Amino acid sequence: MPVSIFEALNLIEESTQNTLSTEIIPIENALYRVSSQTLQATIALPTFNNSAMDGYGLCGEAENYEIIGKILAGDSHSYELKDTQCIKILTGARVPSSVDTIIPQENTTINEKSITIKKAVKFGANIRYKGEDISQGEDIITKGEKINSSHIALFASQGITHIEVYRKVSVGVFASGNELKLHFEQLKESQVYNSNTLYLLARSKELGAQTRFVGKSQDSVESLKELINSAQDCDVIVTSGGVSVGEADFTKESFTQLGMNTFFNKVQIKPGKPTTFGKIGDTFVLNLPGNPLASSLNFEIFGTFLLRRLSGMKNSFHGYITTKITQDITSPRPISNIIPGNYNGRTFTPIEKFAPGMVNVLNHCNGLIVIDPKTDTLSKDDLVKFLPMRWEFLESEFKDFLS
Repeated sequence: MPVSIFEALNLIEESTQNTLSTEIIPIENALYRVSSQTLQATIALPTFNNSAMDGYGLCGEAENYEIIGKILAGDSHSYELKDTQCIKILTGARVPSSVDTIIPQENTTINEKSITIKKAVKFGANIRYKGEDISQGEDIITKGEKINSSHIALFASQGITHIEVYRKVSVGVFASGNELKLHFEQLKESQVYNSNTLYLLARSKELGAQTRFVGKSQDSVESLKELINSAQDCDVIVTSGGVSVGEADFTKESFTQLGMNTFFNKVQIKPGKPTTFGKIGDTFVLNLPGNPLASSLNFEIFGTFLLRRLSGMKNSFHGYITTKITQDITSPRPISNIIPGNYNGRTFTPIEKFAPGMVNVLNHCNGLIVIDPKTDTLSKDDLVKFLPMRWEFLESEFKDFLS
């Protein structure tokens, strides 16, 4: 019996409670990896009160100040100023505790050994105080966060050289179907090139996975079983095609004979009803429809969630942007209908023409909406929930994204 889209996602969530093993890597190699630890700052930033600009550090409030010296960035000093004294100070230099305010030098008239204030500044201005950026003990990354360039800067600011991360999810993809040829093979009459395999490999790699092309099978159970066995060292096997009820659909039968524990084998979704999810030993299996658009759209719903869950990301659930739709849409019931299209920052426009077997649809889309099975129609300017595909917008908890 088909499960709903949310029942399917819940089954994926429940089956992926255990995360992968970890490894320790240099921070230079940590970009886009997922941290397996929470790290706190051991050093406050700034580590001392310092000047935000070139100017004069003032003690007390007056119109004229005596200059008693100069401090450069990196200087170690023991200056203590008295009222109506000042000190020339450069950007980044440590500010003496007796300095109340730093005034830009252009706001002063400089005499031989003194300055006169031309334009006053607010008390406490232009001082970067210790810990105002990062406090000692503050989290600089939490377990399950994907590491980006700003994290790398934070690690470097703390003198961190290595970080523990979850290892990359390994994904094996194989091609099946006698009518399909790989992109480097010669086409014969009634054959087509296999675009699904390359798409699934590339999309998995975009999501941070370690990918492997397992090989191409013939349309036979034994050929498929041989490929499946060779891929069971992967964390995930992804296939497309052979999961419906056609006479030559051998994929489902091959996995069944090898003892796959099936969590679901049909989803109330269009396109992509025969999408199947299960597990053989320690390897998860996602069988997608053979039609290119159906395969890719269902991978966006189920495959991306599976890979994020396995990678240890705490924000693994689909996020959405609420926006208005630019035209009327009629949706069949009772099924979740996936509509690809484009969000321009203000509205969502469905793609003009699409069908499950098309390849050139996603190239012109940046996301999709999924219409609630209870919804017959969406009218122009109705609010919908847009799920981006070209960039991530994720949540730490499940959100209902049906429009």
